[in-house]
Amino acid sequence: MESLGKVLIIVENLPVPFDRRVWMESITLQRAGYEVSVICPMDKSFTAAYEVIDGVHIYRHPMPPEISSVFGYLREYLWAVVWEFRLAHRVWKERGFDLVHICNPPDLLFLTAGWFKLFKGIKVIFDQHDINLEMYEAKYGRRDFFYYGLSLVERLTFATADVVISTNESYKEVALTRGRKPSNRVFVVRSGPDLSRFYLVPPNLHYRKGRKYLVGYVGVMGEPEGIDYLLQAIHHLVYVKGRTDIQFSLIGSGPTFEELNALSRELKITEFVDFTGRISNEELLERLSTCDVCVNPDRKNPYNDRSTMNKILEYMALGKPVVQFDLLEGRRSAAGASVYANPNDPVDFAEKILELLNNPEKRKVMGDEGQQRMREKLEWRYQAPILLEAYRLALQGR
Repeated sequence: MESLGKVLIIVENLPVPFDRRVWMESITLQRAGYEVSVICPMDKSFTAAYEVIDGVHIYRHPMPPEISSVFGYLREYLWAVVWEFRLAHRVWKERGFDLVHICNPPDLLFLTAGWFKLFKGIKVIFDQHDINLEMYEAKYGRRDFFYYGLSLVERLTFATADVVISTNESYKEVALTRGRKPSNRVFVVRSGPDLSRFYLVPPNLHYRKGRKYLVGYVGVMGEPEGIDYLLQAIHHLVYVKGRTDIQFSLIGSGPTFEELNALSRELKITEFVDFTGRISNEELLERLSTCDVCVNPDRKNPYNDRSTMNKILEYMALGKPVVQFDLLEGRRSAAGASVYANPNDPVDFAEKILELLNNPEKRKVMGDEGQQRMREKLEWRYQAPILLEAYRLALQGR
């Protein structure tokens, strides 16, 4: 089959194929007839500087240790920009590309894409994973020099892009307003999992640690994710409600991983909580398949309110009822597949977990609704044609 074009995807947030959205995009493009290369970071699970998986050429670069501070992020971003620029030139020499597909955060990826657009005439797609102004304000609670610097690079990123891919309607609104992109150049491509790859497997009761119930979380361990609220909710369940029959499996890693472990020790709940770190896809499916309830404790703020969390869609794909705070895009995604706690209230969050654990019939109805929404509307097979249409438009007349 003749190639439709050569594509370079750049992502810094997570390694590929661990980054589920970027990997689904890569495989979709490769199967459609594009030649796909990806630049991404290394981590302890993905250490190869170069490898080919399912026909996708993956180039990885090292990263400095994560530090949750403004200067820690600046060091990380500048380090990544240098590596991405170097590797993009390597890909250009070895394989070539017609289009650069940049995935924020950070919005500094426009520097590499912009250079190739200016001097090589390539096209640019901006895959809008995050809204960094709202993220910064959620983390640091202020609008300062760095906030307005982020505003500038966001505008430059949108200006560089020929086409924008947004993960939901709220992000599309940002692209149309702050980004000033025409509506026919902005596509909503949601991050619903590929149900042929993300599905229930037989449960493993080992993860329950001898307890009756298992509650699961999967995602980043950082400030906006509200895992401190979840730990406070667990403390309430154990020491106020006397529920010692619930085990919690917290899957993922991030800049506050050690702080959260310390908080669990301070709250004296370590025997009820497993911090797994990053795990294989096989173990992830096994743990989530064993769960009775899954949770999303993202705190309510303008960033989380407008963001679609992949974890919610993954829980729904497995037919798991969800407990989360009442967030705009969280409710749009889950609808009746979730119960909604009062914003940023760990006690009510705990009560909502109990409400579901005590009602197996309700759990079944909610889980079925979540799976139905995935099968009929949200799963990746409905998103892939939109992605390919965005590419067709971006590369038109190249």
